[in-house]
Amino acid sequence: MGLFSRKKRNRAETGDELDPRDERTPEQGEEELPGQGEDLAPQEPEEDRDEERAGGEPSPRGEHLEDGPFDEAEAPDEERIDLGGLQVPTIDGMELRMEVDQRSSAVTGANLVLGGSSLQVQAFAAPKSRGLWEDVRRSLRDSVVTQGGTAETRSGAFGTELITRLPVKRADGRTGYRPARFIGIDGRRWFLRAILTGKALGDSEQSRRFETLLSRLVVVRGTGAMAPQELIPLHLPGEHPGLDQIRSGPLDPLARGPEITEVG
Repeated sequence: MGLFSRKKRNRAETGDELDPRDERTPEQGEEELPGQGEDLAPQEPEEDRDEERAGGEPSPRGEHLEDGPFDEAEAPDEERIDLGGLQVPTIDGMELRMEVDQRSSAVTGANLVLGGSSLQVQAFAAPKSRGLWEDVRRSLRDSVVTQGGTAETRSGAFGTELITRLPVKRADGRTGYRPARFIGIDGRRWFLRAILTGKALGDSEQSRRFETLLSRLVVVRGTGAMAPQELIPLHLPGEHPGLDQIRSGPLDPLARGPEITEVG
């Protein structure tokens, strides 16, 4: 079985190829996250309510999820796009965008774009003894708050998640906020981080679609020695029917996502 053990469910996503004609970028909409209301002033983060640390039982996995993300050795047979450290299932209508550092030409991440939203994924090496998500989540939260944004934890499809809103200056000089949903998953000697931005933040159906996709990813850790939090190497995909390869700039997770309601 995969990282999470349960009876395998039917997939909520199907499709054999990506659409090479869809070259649209995620729409820069103005959806707010549920429950945020109209108070846009930066606030202090809530205390980290980690269910596992608090001794509570993890929330049951949704019916729309597969058993993953999977370790390479336990992944079920399925057609996937090989990105080196990650393998991504082919989804009808999905656009794959690779993050490439322009200075080193190193591939640093992948963006899976569907219906005006984007799921940015990266895999990192992790120690055998413990996971990384708790520490990474705290660091991310502190960074957002230091920049004048808001960050709070909540229970999500894969455990404790981080919901952030980072302030940005608009072209007209006023301040807007970019929302993002950070998901972290600790695997076997690897850690997978996903950042959801766009329309799916305010649309439960689209959100579930990305959660299903995330639960079908495969992490290829390899057997070589790697330092904790070291990025597992990625590469551009080889030729694949229907795949449109797009190079973009260096990864900057906290600066991504659509602007929402302006203030000031």
